[in-house]
Amino acid sequence: MKKIIINKDLGKIIISILFFILSFLFLGITHNIFLLLSYIVISYELYIDSWQSIRKKEIFDENLLMILATIGAILIKKYEEAVIVILLFQIGEYLSHKAVHHSKEKITSLMDLRCEMIDLKTNKGIQKVDIQNVKIGDLFIVKPGEKVGLDGIVIEGNSSVDTSSLTGENIPQRVAKNSKVMSGVINKDSLLTIKATTTYETSTATKIIHMIENSTELKTNTERFITKFSRVYTPIVVILAILLTAIPVLLGGNLETYLYRSLVFLVTSCPCALVISIPLGYFCGIGRLSHEGILAKGSREIDQLNKIEIIAFDKTGTITEGVFEVTNIWSDSITTEELLSIAAHAEYYSLHPIAKSIVAYYEKKIDEKKITHFQEFSGKGVEVQLNQNNIVMGNSKLMQEKGISFDSVNSIGNVVYVAQDKKYIGYLIISDQIKQSALSLVKDLKEIGIKKVVMLSGDKLENVQKVSQKIGINHYFAELLPLQKVEKIKLLKKEGIVAFVGDGINDAPVLKMSDVGISMGSVGSDAAIEASDVVLMHDNLEKIRTSILIAKMTRKIVKFNILFAILAKVLILLLGIVGVTTVWLAVFADVGVTILTILNTLRIMVKKVK
Repeated sequence: MKKIIINKDLGKIIISILFFILSFLFLGITHNIFLLLSYIVISYELYIDSWQSIRKKEIFDENLLMILATIGAILIKKYEEAVIVILLFQIGEYLSHKAVHHSKEKITSLMDLRCEMIDLKTNKGIQKVDIQNVKIGDLFIVKPGEKVGLDGIVIEGNSSVDTSSLTGENIPQRVAKNSKVMSGVINKDSLLTIKATTTYETSTATKIIHMIENSTELKTNTERFITKFSRVYTPIVVILAILLTAIPVLLGGNLETYLYRSLVFLVTSCPCALVISIPLGYFCGIGRLSHEGILAKGSREIDQLNKIEIIAFDKTGTITEGVFEVTNIWSDSITTEELLSIAAHAEYYSLHPIAKSIVAYYEKKIDEKKITHFQEFSGKGVEVQLNQNNIVMGNSKLMQEKGISFDSVNSIGNVVYVAQDKKYIGYLIISDQIKQSALSLVKDLKEIGIKKVVMLSGDKLENVQKVSQKIGINHYFAELLPLQKVEKIKLLKKEGIVAFVGDGINDAPVLKMSDVGISMGSVGSDAAIEASDVVLMHDNLEKIRTSILIAKMTRKIVKFNILFAILAKVLILLLGIVGVTTVWLAVFADVGVTILTILNTLRIMVKKVK
């Protein structure tokens, strides 16, 4: 059983209740003294907070409503009700804050990726050092059961790692020598020696933590409306409460009767349920997404996910695995080994997946001294000086721009043409595989209300056409440069709210231009986090559907809370105006509505999405 910790707020409530109970054991002045003590203990901080708000020129808030209500009760000698009003209000606030704190704790624990110390390998042996002092290239060990502190490459060891805190996937992944590991994952089986490829500040774990911490700063229109609404709503309520007493009394009504009804009106009007449950709803939505391995930058992104009508996908690394392999090499002027050597050296400095696949396929050591004047042409290829020879490598567009005659090759896969000193010398064919999760992608998205699915790719038409047809995408555009993709997104935005899904590196301009930018499995990239609204920690395309469903569930629960709170308030207000309810019942109802909306909100963290 969880131990109950009596903090300052709970202590005040207990002491106030004790004084309130003791008051009924006495009569006369002693009775009133205990009631006064009970009132002072439970309300003195409300007066302090209200005074501080007045000094900041934020006069009207729920604290002022409670103070006015209790002072009014004291003036008409309803001392017990004055205490009950503040006591129930404070109990409600305590329970609300506990629920909010619990939900935040739960979310924070899901993203508890930090390591403060790390076991560093040094000349003097293993030393435990502050993680912020570790540099790129340092070696550190991770024992079974420990978190990996920094992103790195396994140098020694063979183990499985739990990536659930990052990706939401519960199946452990095997890592061995040369495997890449991200900070925040947990080593399960055996000792690992890892070479750091990031510092603490640039690690995946730190980027995720910063993203989650900043997410609550980006508010939705609904949240901003509720904040503004409360500032206008509260003074209106105070004025109406005054009129509710003044007008009937001026017409001959009983002062005590109508003052009491005004107090009920004031207490009932407290907007706690709206002010607490709505921001909590979006916070829980962000937390639930995080638990699923989906990072949303803020509440606004959850609202935008709800509105998506069109989703455009990049092909390479998004729909396909992005793991390219050289499947054919051809040349009639030099050997294939010589052509591969030229190609690997020419592509060495490129970060494009195709370039990396060529270098990896070569396997031999690259002599960097041979490579000079490297230049990359986005979406086309590269040009370098290699051993005093001019090498141009890329697609047909680059060959045509450079005025190089070549034999066009019609093949499934990416054809990379190679020219040396303006003379065409051969080509390489690089192929990619469609992701398994892409096969049912279009059907799944249509089922949840997405009207149109589009593919925007820089690849040649034959490849884009084949992939699109296999997964059921009817609208596709091929051989697009990054800026041409931006133009396509602009046109699609005229048809509705557009999301773009890409790898977050080459597609940063398109991610920025779309209404919702979603990057796939690119959390290690600064470009991905900067340009995207939503970052998927895992390359599973099903997470896109999951993110939209969680956003829809969050929005639905928030809207229900708003409607329920307003209807409940209106009903209690009407009953109070006609004198059916009492002040303490009004507080009890207000607290009840607040707690019910909070409990409903917390369902976001546990409810299954289909």
